[in-house]
Amino acid sequence: MKLSFEKSRPGRAFPVVPKPDVPERDIPASLKRTAPPRLPEMSPPDISRHYAQLARRTYGLSDGFYPLGSCTMKYNPKINDEMAALPGFTGVHPLQGEDTAQGCLELIARAESLLCEVTGMDAMTFQPAAGAHGEFTGVLLIKAYHDSRGDSSRNKIIVPDSAHGTNPATAAMTGCRVVNVPSDKDGGVSLEALRSAAGPDTAGLMLTNPNTLGLFDRNILEITKIIHEAGGLCYYDGANLNAIMGVARPGDMGFDVIHLNLHKTFSTPHGGGGPGAGAVGCRKLLEGYLPSPRVVRSGGRYAFDAPEHSVGQVSAFYGNFLVVVRALTYILTLGSDGLKDAAQNAVLNANYMMKRLSGMYDVAYPGTCMHEFVLSLENLKRETGISALDAAKALLDRGVHPPTMYFPLIVKEALMIEPTETESRETLDEAAEAFREIYELAWSDPESLHGAPRAASVGRPDEVTAARHPKLRYDFPQ
Repeated sequence: MKLSFEKSRPGRAFPVVPKPDVPERDIPASLKRTAPPRLPEMSPPDISRHYAQLARRTYGLSDGFYPLGSCTMKYNPKINDEMAALPGFTGVHPLQGEDTAQGCLELIARAESLLCEVTGMDAMTFQPAAGAHGEFTGVLLIKAYHDSRGDSSRNKIIVPDSAHGTNPATAAMTGCRVVNVPSDKDGGVSLEALRSAAGPDTAGLMLTNPNTLGLFDRNILEITKIIHEAGGLCYYDGANLNAIMGVARPGDMGFDVIHLNLHKTFSTPHGGGGPGAGAVGCRKLLEGYLPSPRVVRSGGRYAFDAPEHSVGQVSAFYGNFLVVVRALTYILTLGSDGLKDAAQNAVLNANYMMKRLSGMYDVAYPGTCMHEFVLSLENLKRETGISALDAAKALLDRGVHPPTMYFPLIVKEALMIEPTETESRETLDEAAEAFREIYELAWSDPESLHGAPRAASVGRPDEVTAARHPKLRYDFPQ
């Protein structure tokens, strides 16, 4: 389809502009444009049709099954959006006085209290704008803690080879050196390698549990003990909390700091860059280093407070507030029993689907999984030429969003599948049937899969050229 700039015609502008509801002020000449902005000029019907076309070309949870591994793309209850749309929440301004925003501050404080209860933490900030931003904030807390003790030589962060790619990137961005440790034969952290890596220069460990293989590390208490005995701190990547909320708490596993993807586990619609919220929780020993300001209750009212050794602000103001509203709505709607049920059903759905597919595809680590599992198409590719990419593209023709591809990196030709708790058995059966069709075509008609997708609005693009020579802006005709 054409871009809005290509549909633009001079003078074809929207005819109705609302009058300003605030006093007009003259803008200094030095701040005024010398030329009008190059915006598309379109009539109202053309604008409406343009965005309707775009909507038809996108794919979301309202369109079908979305088993994107490690992303928890589950149904988001509409009541969350209704609460986030309340005028008292949408109309608040970040610069207005504390006394005029007591309800919003109370909401932040209550969300902090409940999420600390879920995770086993003592304090929390909602400033980070997304998961990776939360990671960065968490490692900053670890660094600040060591530096305050005169222990600045601790500059190494240990990261398992099954970790999310953002973990080593985050550690490097904070100035730490990344130490990679391998997995053992069961998919967990190799204790022998961890003991060898931990030492007087260890600042901390970054770990996801369950990990990206969908496995709960049975040695988790020993893992955190090894790091603590070496003088380091333990950071929990909360991307996979959906599998254990209400069942197990990172704080009870020995973690000192944690980030939460509120937009995943606590059901805010996400994708396409936002909206996100990477809330960071910590134990008491790190509370004084949290970003400033924090919401505290004092003298019967709520106020902002600056922690004594704060690492400073990590984003403007107080984070994505309406995502916190949605998260709190979700928690209060489900209650403690509901959160536990959601986690257990996520695990049930993943194991059900894994069992359905295990007779055809190779499961990277057979046995009981948690909320997600990883298939390896290495043998299928060797014998039929059909890769994980071919299978993923073919799923598009069958109304299924592809799972995460080629991750984790320790599994060749990987497809990582996370059904989530909100999908019905019928949906899982239909998806399993799509996987079965693709498997059979891999043997009977592999060429048909190499050309997939055939029914999607966009076929298979030249991804190498797109990556090396991206077109990121529109070239206006001269």
